[in-house]
This record gives sequence, structure tokens and C-alpha cells, in this order.
Amino acid sequence: MSDAALYDLREPISALALKQRLPTIAYVPEFTDAGALMSYGPPRRAMYHRTAEYVKKILAGAKPADLPVQQPTQVELSINLRTAKALGITVPDTVLARADRVIE
Repeated sequence: MSDAALYDLREPISALALKQRLPTIAYVPEFTDAGALMSYGPPRRAMYHRTAEYVKKILAGAKPADLPVQQPTQVELSINLRTAKALGITVPDTVLARADRVIE
């Protein structure tokens, strides 16, 4: 999981990046909701669920060192077309077609 402080500051980070005309890509779709250009990463809900499973196993007596390292099985691409327009960026149709979510 990423730093919660970055997540909490997604709106001012996105606003500053847009003000400075910096295209941004983030790790969760909520950043595109806040104005970032794109995000690509695992859904937070799925990651929280996996984290809870690990906590449950550890509380039941499992040794953390014995638990396998897991990689996300799903990633999502989110694109904010309003931000792209403000930055003068044209997002190719092939990229838009692959997006799980497009903010217009």
C-alpha cells in the first residue's frame, strides 16, 4: 500500500500539478477524480481486502515471514480528459479504449 498522506493530499497535489502544467500519473483512480491526468494501479478495495486477510492470518498465529508475497491480480487505468484538455494533451483513442474509467 502507498503512503496514506499522499492519498489524503491528492486534491492539492493534483491542483498544484495542473497549475504548474505538469501531467501526472498516480497509483489509484481517486487521483484522477481529484484532477490528475491518469492513474494506473490496483483497486484500493482489493488491496485493503488482501491486507485484512494477512492481518487475520497473523492474529491467528501465522508468522509474517512465512506468508507469501502477493502481487495485485488486477490493475485499473483511469484517464481524466478534462485535465488532458487543460494541458493541451490529446489522449490517443487506443489508450482511451483500454481505460477502465474515463472522466469527461
